[in-house]
Amino acid sequence: MTAERDANIGPQERRKRLLFGLVWWAIGLGTALALSAQGLSRWWRSPLFLFFWLGALGVFQAREKT
Repeated sequence: MTAERDANIGPQERRKRLLFGLVWWAIGLGTALALSAQGLSRWWRSPLFLFFWLGALGVFQAREKT
């Protein structure tokens, strides 16, 4: 048995997932900067967790080839 796992998605799908993740990270960062610049409380910024979670999900899936 080899230590290396087989990828269950191809290179094109990995690129799509990586792009998906990077786009959501950029959206989260832009929104966080905009909300911070407006001086809104942390409660208004808490839904940003969803944006960063989606970004991480895409990047990690592309990296792990799943």
